[in-house]
This record gives sequence, C-alpha cells and structure tokens, in this order.
Amino acid sequence: METCEPVLRLTDLRKNFGTFPALQGINLQVNAGQVFGFLGPNGAGKTTTLRIVTGLLQPTSGRLEICGVDASRQPLEAKRRIGFIGDRPFLYEKLTGAEFLRFLGGLWGMSRPDIDREQRRWLERFDLETWAGEPVEAYSHGMRQRLLLCGALLHSPQLLIMDEPMVGLDPRGAARLKDVVRELATEHGVTVLLSTHTLDVVEQVCDALAIIDCGKVIACGTLDEVRNSHQAQGERLEQLFLQLTTGAPRDQPALTPDS
Repeated sequence: METCEPVLRLTDLRKNFGTFPALQGINLQVNAGQVFGFLGPNGAGKTTTLRIVTGLLQPTSGRLEICGVDASRQPLEAKRRIGFIGDRPFLYEKLTGAEFLRFLGGLWGMSRPDIDREQRRWLERFDLETWAGEPVEAYSHGMRQRLLLCGALLHSPQLLIMDEPMVGLDPRGAARLKDVVRELATEHGVTVLLSTHTLDVVEQVCDALAIIDCGKVIACGTLDEVRNSHQAQGERLEQLFLQLTTGAPRDQPALTPDS
C-alpha cells in the first residue's frame, strides 16, 4: 500500500453557512500510520469538517490535501484515498454481505478479481466469511459494523475516517473494535481519523488528537503534549476536555460531552 506523510493536511479551512462561520480557519495535520482522535462538543464543527474531508461539502476557503492531492483540483483522486464510515451508515439489507461488497467494489471501479481478493481478505479478518451468503438483515449490529469496515477498506484507502463508530456496540464489540483500529494502523498501514465522544477510547487507542470548539482547533498533539500545554499533567482527558470546551473547574465532577 502506498504511504505518504502527512496523509491529511487542512490549511486555514473555512466554511460559512450564510453569515454563520461554522469553521474559522482549521489547521490540522494527520501523519501516516496514526490513529488520530477528532473531538469536540456538539455543534463544534466536527461533522462539517468531516463532510469537507470526504467531499460531501465544499469549503468556503482554505486547502485540503489527502496524501499530497489537492482535493479542490483532483477531487476524485482525493476520494480514492479515503474510506469512510459515517455515524448513520446505510446498508442494503436485502443484499447478502458478499453482494454488498461487490456492489461497493463496482462503484470504486475495481476489477472482479480485485474485488474477490479484497472481499475474501477482509471478510476472513473480521470473521464474516461464513456469513457472506446471508442477507444483511440477518446480521447483528456488531456484524454490520464489521461489514461496514470491510466495505470501507475494500479499495485499500490510505485514510479511514470513522464517525462515532462505538455507538450501539456492547462492551465486547467496543473492545474488539478498539483492537481492530490499532491493528489497522500498526499492521496494515492505514491511517485512522476517529471522531468520537467516547473519550476513554481516545485515551486508549489514539496516537494524537485535536479538540475543536466553535469552529476552531483549541488543542492538538499527543495527549501528553495537550496536557502539558494546558498545565494539566496526569489529568484525565474527560476533565481536560470539559475544562477546555466549557470552562468547567477541574474539581467539578466529570460529565460526558453530551450531558
């Protein structure tokens, strides 16, 4: 698989909806092989940023590069380097798992031998090979999540974007997904951009993180770098997140970002 550094670069990225500035100059870099956490409270600009990165929205101004490809000049080439799992993913429930993956491979313009090879590789990796001939409607939530991973990785992207992937998973499924995310980065060379409100997941699996609020990046780096830059050595990410995004005092009981 082709690699490069950085895999994702956002330079002074701005997005206005009418007179409302949803993004106010986002500067961000995600390097090859990283699991990168992308955090922020509701309404901070996370979804807008991800939609621009995936090509679903156009920025008002600024520059987006994926593996050195300028997305404004070569949008299809940029998209080919991305795999995406949204927070409300859609599956064709009447298709079998194998049919769903063949459909996706066709959309990517993959040859049938390449589709078959990659389909077999990822179905086996995620323990779905015995379910390949079953309709998706018979899959559990965890199995559907694994099938979505197969689909997102089918065309060998360099960057995998996951938006709230832990939603609805039981503890075993969540633990398994965390292991998979780390494995994708360390063993398969896939860079993962992980947007989540589950802050302990970020502490456990992410190499670096960025916190966005009011359309601006307010903290970025490794967890230790973010702690040190805000005089919060040894502090839990949850409490630091709240202090940065709401001004909550550090002795206040920790709440989840959705509380």
